[in-house]
Amino acid sequence: MKKILVIFLLCMVYVTSYAQTENKKRPNFLFVLVDDQSPFDLKIYDEKSILDTPNIDKLAKEGIVFDSARNMGAMNGAVCTPSRHMIMSGRKVWDLPRSAGFNENITAPDSLELQTIGAVFNRAGYKTMRTCKQGNSYGAANKQFTVVHDAVKRGGTEETGSAWHSKQVLNYLENREESKETDPFFIYFGFSHPHDERNGTPELLAKYGATNHKDPNTIPPINSKQPGVQDNYLPAHPFFHGHKNLRDEERVVGVWKNRDKQTIQNELGREYACSENIDIQMGKVLKKLEEMGELDNTYIIYTSDHGIAIGRHGLMGKQNLYEHTSRVPFIIKGPNIKAGQRVKGNVYLLDILPTVCDLAGIEIPETVQGVSFKPLLEGKKNTMRDVMYGVYCGGSKPGMRSVIKGDWKLIKYDLMKGSIRKTQLFNLAENPNEFLEEHQKLGEMETNLANNPLYAEKLAEMEQLLLEQMIENNDPYRLWDQEK
Repeated sequence: MKKILVIFLLCMVYVTSYAQTENKKRPNFLFVLVDDQSPFDLKIYDEKSILDTPNIDKLAKEGIVFDSARNMGAMNGAVCTPSRHMIMSGRKVWDLPRSAGFNENITAPDSLELQTIGAVFNRAGYKTMRTCKQGNSYGAANKQFTVVHDAVKRGGTEETGSAWHSKQVLNYLENREESKETDPFFIYFGFSHPHDERNGTPELLAKYGATNHKDPNTIPPINSKQPGVQDNYLPAHPFFHGHKNLRDEERVVGVWKNRDKQTIQNELGREYACSENIDIQMGKVLKKLEEMGELDNTYIIYTSDHGIAIGRHGLMGKQNLYEHTSRVPFIIKGPNIKAGQRVKGNVYLLDILPTVCDLAGIEIPETVQGVSFKPLLEGKKNTMRDVMYGVYCGGSKPGMRSVIKGDWKLIKYDLMKGSIRKTQLFNLAENPNEFLEEHQKLGEMETNLANNPLYAEKLAEMEQLLLEQMIENNDPYRLWDQEK
């Protein structure tokens, strides 16, 4: 009898130990989402950038950098809103619930919020926490996180700026420590910056020679510490963007309709001040995870909801389909990810939900339309897709569409009831900045090639490809020269 009891106790110890080991093996997730950041602000995408982000740089060295990660687009001017719906739900831009801002949509499943990040990870036994900006988001999905601390924090102090968001995460981690919590966590670590108003801390504004300019009748002072304008800067876009009274192009405090170099350099300085502060705050959280012994078992994902222009191509906002705006910074570090990798990727933000489910061993919801890019993290692939589609349909309809395949990119504009109809064709290998004729570059391919007869065949191929992508992605519109 004693022998049987000893065997039973040994079995119980083994089972308990095995269960604890298995639980510990379940990875944690720290998902970092910033608001309005072009990848080209960062040194890892533009070596000429003067923005200091040591924690992001370290993350890139220890993980994997994606060169083609994109927001699929938007059907309204608040580009953040559909983007964040796609992140949360894993669904494509035309298949989102009405809260994304397109009221004609009827294709999203009922109660979709129950198949979004917070809800899915809660059911899988994870502890979930969220802090981010409040508004222009997927409210029903945000509420699914167990702990939620959302607020708009775009000021230049500890309480009014990015430090507030990091404080929420640090407090949450300290509570885990105190309660000796062992269940894995999913933390949605969002910021309200560098979205305008870009009221950085006084120290960082001074570092980048920027001021919080408030007078629309003057331009801000020039300062030698300010970033230079980007290579594809223009004092004006060659044609109207097609969205009347667009806030981002007309009413951003500190810029308004001004596009002179002095104004743009000051605003870039403000952007950089806010972005460096984000890096500082992220560093605090990473340090805490390391002190807790959780860092090595945590996937860290860094990205933005979309890019932004700030002077590039003569634009200010995110309501366009150029690379500086449709692309996002995207870095992942975590268990079993080989350090120092760089991949093309060809992923959308809507691929995040299926990927984190895949990494956590959680069944991917049937409502998800994105794909898991786990094969990229394992070194089995370099890209997930051959073709990438983009849309901006927030102003006049049908708006803008883009398609990318290989080195080639097509953008078409059908704006203002047909009064603006433009086609742009770029070879991104030869013209990564998407220079236009107005940039006056000398390279034969450093311009829009749509009207060059040498590329007529390529243009026809890309236009057919665009139509196919519009059909595949349930685009409800057609452009002026497409089959109805």
